[in-house]
Amino acid sequence: VMAGSIVVPYGHVIGNEKWRGSEMAQRLQGKVRLIFEEDLGIVDFHLSNRTCILYISEADLVAGDAFKRRLVRFRNTNSLEGIVIIEKTQISEQYFLPVQKLVVLELGMVLLPVANQGEASQLITQIVSLYVREQSKDHSSNPFLRKQCSQLVEPSVFRTVQQIPGVGKTKALLLLQQFGSIHQLCNASVEELELIVGQTVAQQIRRF
Repeated sequence: VMAGSIVVPYGHVIGNEKWRGSEMAQRLQGKVRLIFEEDLGIVDFHLSNRTCILYISEADLVAGDAFKRRLVRFRNTNSLEGIVIIEKTQISEQYFLPVQKLVVLELGMVLLPVANQGEASQLITQIVSLYVREQSKDHSSNPFLRKQCSQLVEPSVFRTVQQIPGVGKTKALLLLQQFGSIHQLCNASVEELELIVGQTVAQQIRRF
């Protein structure tokens, strides 16, 4: 799937036909407007014209390296912002660190671990809600914040940092101003984080 080939209506999610009838699709229905398409290729869900989800299940991780080829192919063939959601379970946890290195460090994509499809559907719903709120909000009252966000990081990275418990827009902006990327934020010590967001939120970030 090439960038620009999919047009996502406002407030909708376009899902790959293979997810029809799945637990994730059932949980998304009613929370977002979900449309299924057959020609999404290696992409699982489109959240906007620019951002999509690639889902790696526990079964994908155990089955071998096919999912890695899929991720590399995605990164090499289009300029969409890819968010990788991965099932991190007791069985798949042993595969997690190498996948994290591949996705975040080598491919430069956002990686979000979940326990199951139910948790993944909640995450997708939250991201879509953020899109809708940001698109419908009048930013003219605070152009400084909008300017800082747009110059600082990609919107998907900014939204991802806001998913951390205790971190809202202001703290996310401060964190990304200081650390610059998801990778550097992940490697920050509790002490470094405390200087920016305080002890409680710093510990929440580390746990997350």
